[in-house]
Amino acid sequence: MRPLTPIEARVLGTLMEKARTVPDSYPLSLNAVVAGCNQKSSRDPVMSVSDAEAQEALDELKRLSLAFESSGSRVARWEHNAPRALAIPDQSAAIVGLLVLRGPQTAGELRINAERWHRFADISSVEAFLAELEERPEAKGGPLVVRLPRAPGAREQRWAHLLCGPVAAASEPAPSPVRAGDGAELHDRVAQLETDLAELRATVQSLQQQLGLSRLGQG
Repeated sequence: MRPLTPIEARVLGTLMEKARTVPDSYPLSLNAVVAGCNQKSSRDPVMSVSDAEAQEALDELKRLSLAFESSGSRVARWEHNAPRALAIPDQSAAIVGLLVLRGPQTAGELRINAERWHRFADISSVEAFLAELEERPEAKGGPLVVRLPRAPGAREQRWAHLLCGPVAAASEPAPSPVRAGDGAELHDRVAQLETDLAELRATVQSLQQQLGLSRLGQG
């Protein structure tokens, strides 16, 4: 299977999520798919997908056997077919879907976020399914997740999905972005703090004089 585009992955993840969280409204109409793709919560990154883009993605997912159109309704409704197309169990599909929608996460975060998708007994069970996805044989299409480098100060490693192809951060940590204005901004903040401190000292001295007190630190 070819790598998915970000919009195709978002549409697939939305179908997977709504099948678990709002089964009464599932399968989804095009409007519901678009609304789910463009949610501001539980999405990383937040996207703005148009009707035409979502429809194109649905058509491509259908061609890849990852989604199909339901029959028996005047309005076209769509379902995902991820576990069967990817040959993975529902538990693994829940993990992949969460990574697609919410971005890289630790095993602990995945267990918490998966509560409405699938209740994992503990973090160890999540890690076991992640290991299976990481070691998925090439005969079945290769790995579906990758372990990211541990961030400085972090206790746990994060995981990312591979449905859209290799993840750059998997090989080496991304360098911290340097903004051109950082030095000037720091200088301004220090200058402001020095001004505030001088004003505070002046206020304290004025109060001491009014109250007839000696200088700070003297008897």
